[in-house]
Order: sequence, then structure tokens, then C-alpha cells
Amino acid sequence: MRITTWNVNGLRAALRKGFAEILDQLAPDVLLLQEVRALPEQLPEEWAAPDGWHVHWHPAEKRGYSGTAIWSRTPIEILGTGLDGDDPEGRIVRALTDGVEVVSVYLPSGSSSVVRQQVKEDWMEEFAPWASQLLSKRRPVIMGGDFNIAHTERDIFYAKSNENMSGFLPHERDWMGGLIETGWRDFVRNHYGEMQGPYSWWSNRGRARELDRGWRIDYLIGNTPAAKRFQSADICRAGGMTVSDHAPVTIDLD
Repeated sequence: MRITTWNVNGLRAALRKGFAEILDQLAPDVLLLQEVRALPEQLPEEWAAPDGWHVHWHPAEKRGYSGTAIWSRTPIEILGTGLDGDDPEGRIVRALTDGVEVVSVYLPSGSSSVVRQQVKEDWMEEFAPWASQLLSKRRPVIMGGDFNIAHTERDIFYAKSNENMSGFLPHERDWMGGLIETGWRDFVRNHYGEMQGPYSWWSNRGRARELDRGWRIDYLIGNTPAAKRFQSADICRAGGMTVSDHAPVTIDLD
């Protein structure tokens, strides 16, 4: 089973920039989307219900904002949305497909204001205990998405100059480390080891994308049953160069 997570930075724009071509190259069995920023009826008809896919959209109440989705080649059973069912920004959708529980996750960003940073802090506080309930399940559980946090200095090109920036604050990094310490496996890091990067997001400023000076803030993490099936991981930088400011992240399970 191949699972891909991708923050598309607006699906309508992504479709115009080559989303379909990159998706064909990736050939996932399950696709977890974040920052869709569209209702199904706002998409071209062939993408509102794409051929060959079972799709569940979880848009935000505010039009043109946030939103997640799950696409699967096999039928899906929707297990829930949000942390407690109330999810006006459309940040979590959870489903069961082919015996694997998958979760599309889009943590808030705190970079725009103090108010949004507090929203992020509150969300993190609620998310950790919620995630621990999924960790102990006997079936494979995969959470994929944009966590808006670079975990370690290996996950960001300019570590020192970003120590006081949302997304790399010490307590945010500790929080991400706490998830890993409780038993969630960071499959990309497990695959690539101690190397610098690979990154999954690049600023639009300067030549960050061209020079590959980015952040790794998009993750696929799994519980122990999922780890037993893990084979490999990959970040497709081409998707982040042409379609979105985020690259698609993919893992293969046996």
C-alpha cells in the first residue's frame, strides 16, 4: 500500500499547475490532502468526484480556507472529523481503508499573528492526548499531514536564525518530540537517518526552492502495527517546485 500526504496550497490552483501529472507519477493507493481551500462544487466536475477514487472532503466552514480530504483506491469508512467532532476549520478527517486507519491532519500555523499562535498552542494541547488513543490500536494507524513544526535541526536549513520563529520554537519542537517518544514512528526520518533534510516546504522568498533551503514540516507517522509493515519513504521535491509550496510525502507499506 502506498500512502501520500500533500498540502496542495489550494487544490484549484494546484490543478492548474500540474497536480494531475505529479499524482500519476506518485501513483498512491491513499492520498491525504491538506489546505484544499475549496468545496467540491467549486472544483471542476471531474475532480469533485475523480474517476477511480473513493473521496471524502472535509472543507472548512470559511470558504477558500484550510480543509482536508482523503482519497482512496479502495472503499473508505469515515471514522470521524476533528478532535472532538467540532472542526470548523476542517483540520482532521479520519478513515478506514483496506484494514489501515488513515488520518489527514493540518495543524494550524502560528506565523501570521500572536492570536493564531495561541490557536496553534491550544490545538497542540488537545491533539497530543487525542493522538495517544490512536497509538494504542492493534490495527495499523497512519497520520499524515502538515504539522507546521520542524522537529530538529536536521529538518530545517536555517536552524539558528529561525529559533524564535513559529514552527521551530523550542516548545513546539519538544511537543513534536513528545509524539515520537510516546511511540509514533516518523517514517521519513527513519528512512533517511541522520542526514540533513529532506525538506517538504520552501519559502517563496529568495531562491529557497531552487537552492533547496527548506523545512520538513509534513509528516507520515504511524503506530507499531504500521511500523511493522513499513518499507520505504520518499519526498517528491518536484511537487513542491511546480504545484505547491509543499512537496508530497509518500511511504510504502508491504
